[in-house]
Amino acid sequence: MARSTPAGLAVAATTTVAFQGIRVKPVEVQVQLGAGLPAFAVVGLGDKAITESRERVRASLASLGLALPPKRITVNLAPADLAKEGSHYDLPIALALLQAIGIVPRDAFAGAIVLGELGLDGRLRPVAGVLPAAMAAMERGVGLVCPAGSGSEAAWLGPDLEVTAAPDLPALVAHAQGHVRLARPEPKLAAAPTDYPDLKDVKGQESAKRALEVAAAGGHNLLLIGPPGAGKSMLAQRLPGLLPPLDAREILEVAMIRSVAGALADGALSPARPFRAPHHAASAAALVGGGPQARPGEVSLAHKGVLFLDELPEFGRGVLEALRQPIEAGEVTVARAQVHATYPARFQLVAAMNPCRCGHLDDPRLACAKAPRCAADYQGRLSGPLLDRIDLTIDVPAVAPADLALAPPAEGSAEVAARVALARAVQAQRLSGLGLRGLRLNTEVDGEALDAVCTRTADAEALLQNAAQRLRLSARGYHRVLRVARTIADLDGAVTIQRPHVAEALGYRRRSLARG
Repeated sequence: MARSTPAGLAVAATTTVAFQGIRVKPVEVQVQLGAGLPAFAVVGLGDKAITESRERVRASLASLGLALPPKRITVNLAPADLAKEGSHYDLPIALALLQAIGIVPRDAFAGAIVLGELGLDGRLRPVAGVLPAAMAAMERGVGLVCPAGSGSEAAWLGPDLEVTAAPDLPALVAHAQGHVRLARPEPKLAAAPTDYPDLKDVKGQESAKRALEVAAAGGHNLLLIGPPGAGKSMLAQRLPGLLPPLDAREILEVAMIRSVAGALADGALSPARPFRAPHHAASAAALVGGGPQARPGEVSLAHKGVLFLDELPEFGRGVLEALRQPIEAGEVTVARAQVHATYPARFQLVAAMNPCRCGHLDDPRLACAKAPRCAADYQGRLSGPLLDRIDLTIDVPAVAPADLALAPPAEGSAEVAARVALARAVQAQRLSGLGLRGLRLNTEVDGEALDAVCTRTADAEALLQNAAQRLRLSARGYHRVLRVARTIADLDGAVTIQRPHVAEALGYRRRSLARG
C-alpha cells in the first residue's frame, strides 16, 4: 500500500495492531524515505522494544543482502497518541520499508494485519497476541501475516482467514514476489493431561472429598482449613482431574488470554482447564494483572479454571483484597496512565490455610502457648468481605495413623468426575432452556434467574430463612448458600432443592474460623 505526499515523497504502509487487554486497535505503520542526512527514526509513542526495532530491521535486511538506503527514513505508527509496546512491530516496519525501496510489491499484503519479531539473521520469532489479531483480521475481512511459530493459533479460525506464516524474512519476501508459495499452517491442539493425581491417593477425609466434589460440580469457591500434613494441598491438586475439559468456545476464550500473555507453546491450544498456583509472595500486579504494560495476571490466566492459593493468610493483605472485585464481576480492569485493559477472570478460587500460625490449634499437645489468641490474630488477616465470597469452608483434620494403613478407597477421581460432568451438563441444559446464553454453572447465575433456577420446597425455604436470620447471612452469603444447595440437588438428581440440600449447604458456610 502506498500514497503520495504533497511534496511527492512516496509513503509505504502496512497494518498491525496494538493490544488493550484481549482487544486490539488497528495501527498503520507508515514509512517515508526523504531527503537529508541518513537517519532512521521511529515515532508514534512506542516503547523501548519498538525503538530497538531499528537495529533488528537493519540486521534482518542485511540477511537479504540489502543495506538501508542513504536517506532519511521516518517510521510513523499511527495513531500517534495511542501507546504501543511489543516486538511484534518489527515485521510490519520491515515490510513497509521493503515496499518503499521496491523489493516487495506494494499490493502483496494489501490490508493484511502483520505481526512478527525479527532476529538479527532474518528469522521470525513467535510473538504474543496472534490469536486476537487473527480474530480482528477475520472481522475486517483481511489476511494475517505472522511468524511460522505462531501460525497454528491463527489457523484455528478456519479456512476463511488467509494466514501467511513465514519462518524468516527471506521466505516471506520470496512469497510476496511470487517465487515460492508458503504452506498454510495447521491448527494444533495440545494433548489433554491424563496423569492427574487421583483421589484414591487420599485416605480418610471423606467430608473434604465431598466438599471438593460439590465445588467441582458447581464451580464454587472452596477454603480448606487444617493442620500441616492433613492433605489440604493434596486435595486441591486433585481438583483438575475432576473437571471436564473445555469446550470449543471455552478453548478459544482461554487461548485468547494465553496468547496475549505469550503463554501458548508452539501456538497449540489446550482443552485442559487452567490450574494456577502462585506463591504467597506474589504481588497484587502478578495476581490480578498490571505492570507497565498492563499484562494479565493469575486471575485471568486461571479463567475457566482454578486459582489455588496455598497458605492463604500469608499473602499480602492488599493482594487478597484485590481479589474481591474479580471474584464478584468475573473480569478485571487494569488501569494505567496510558492503558486501560480489561481481561476475563471467571475462575474458581480454592484456598488452603492452617487454623493458626503453628497449625495445631485443635491439639493441646502441640499447640503453642498463645492458643487460641494466635488463631484469631492469624485468621484476622482475612477480611470478612473476602471470606463472604467463599462458598464452602471445610475442616480438614489430621489423618490418624490407622487411616493411613488402610487400603486405597474404592472410589477415585474417575467416578467423582463422572458425577461432576453429569451435574454440569444438567446445569448447562437448565440455563440454556431459560435463554441464559453464555452461562454454564450455578455459580454464574444471579438476579431473577437465580430464583428461577433455585426452586425449593416449603420446608427447604423455611430452613434457609431461619438459618439466614440466625447466622446473620449477608445478601451475598444467602445467595451463595442457595447456589451451593442447587449444586448439591443436581448431584442428587433432584429437580427441586429440598431440606437436606439446604442443610448440607449451610454446613459448609463459615460461621467463625477461630475455634477455642
